[in-house]
Amino acid sequence: MIELRHIQKTFRVSRRSAGLSQAVKSLFRREYETVNALQDVSFTIRDGEMVGYIGPNGAGKSSTIKIMSGVLTPDGGECTINGRVPWKERTAHVREIGVVFGQRSQLWWDVPVIDSFELIRDIYRVDSQAYHKTLSRLTELLQIGEIVKTPARQLSLGQRMRCEIAASLLHNPKILFLDEPTIGLDAVSKLAVRDFIRAINRENGTTVILTTHDMQDIEALTERILLIGKGRILLDGSLSDLKARNSSHKTLTVAYEGGVLPSWEEITVKENKEGRAVLSVDTRTLSISEAISRISAAVGVKDISVTGESIDELVVSLYQEFAI
Repeated sequence: MIELRHIQKTFRVSRRSAGLSQAVKSLFRREYETVNALQDVSFTIRDGEMVGYIGPNGAGKSSTIKIMSGVLTPDGGECTINGRVPWKERTAHVREIGVVFGQRSQLWWDVPVIDSFELIRDIYRVDSQAYHKTLSRLTELLQIGEIVKTPARQLSLGQRMRCEIAASLLHNPKILFLDEPTIGLDAVSKLAVRDFIRAINRENGTTVILTTHDMQDIEALTERILLIGKGRILLDGSLSDLKARNSSHKTLTVAYEGGVLPSWEEITVKENKEGRAVLSVDTRTLSISEAISRISAAVGVKDISVTGESIDELVVSLYQEFAI
C-alpha cells in the first residue's frame, strides 16, 4: 500500500540573465528563486494496482517518484509505503522496489550486462537459486539471452532499456516505478515490454506506477490515472471515466469528390486536403447522423469513418482544461 498525505517539496534554484556582465555579477552575488515542485500532493495506491502518473514536463512527476523511492526527503507531509517511511528506512525499503528511469542507467558501461546483473544480485543479497530462476524467466520474456553478454555501451537504446527493466526486477520487488520505460523501443519491443509488465502484475501482484508521455503505454497498461500539474494532483480517476468525460466529441474522416465543404457552426474542419477531410463534431449540439447528412448534401462522399478522441487528444484537452 502506498499512501501520500499532503506532501510538499520546494527547491531553491539560482537565476541570472544572459551576458558576461551578469555572469561576473553572479560570482559575487547570486539571485535565488524558490520553486514549489509539489504542493499538497495526496493519493493512495492499493497493492497490485497499475497506475499511470501523467503530466507535462516540470509538473512534479519525477519529484514524487524520488520521494516514494527514498531519494528525496519532502519538506512536509507524510509518505508510507508498505508501512515504511522511504527516506527513513531506505535500506529495507529499496529491497522491495524496482526503479527504471528511461534517461538514466543502472548498468555498468564497460562490462557485459550479465556482470552488472551479478553485482546487483550481490547488492540485494538475492539467493543464488532464486536469482537464476528469475534471470532465466526475464531473459526469455524480454528476449535478452544474447544481449546480456554485450557491454552496455555497445547496446542500442532499445536493447539497453530491456536490460534496465530486467535489472530492476532481479530481486522480485513488490513495487515497480517506471519512468519512460519504452523510450527508444521499436514497435515489436514496445509490445513485448507491455506484455511483460502485464504478466508480472498478473502473476506476481506487482504494483506498477508508470510515468510517461507515451499515451499508448498508459492506455495499454493502466486503468487508473493521476494527473499532476504545477505540483498539484488535478485528477484521479479511471481511464474509462476520462473517456466518458470527453465522449461528446467525435472525429469524422471523410474521403470525398466534387463540391466544396462549407463551414458549419457545429462542425469544425480540422484538416481538408486533396479530397480528404478530418472533421470534429460536438454530439451535444449535433448528432452524428445529422452531421453525415449535411456532409453528404454538400459533397460526394466516397468513404467516411467515425472515431472518438484518441488518448493523446483526451490528455491534451485535460492540459487545456486545467491550464497546465
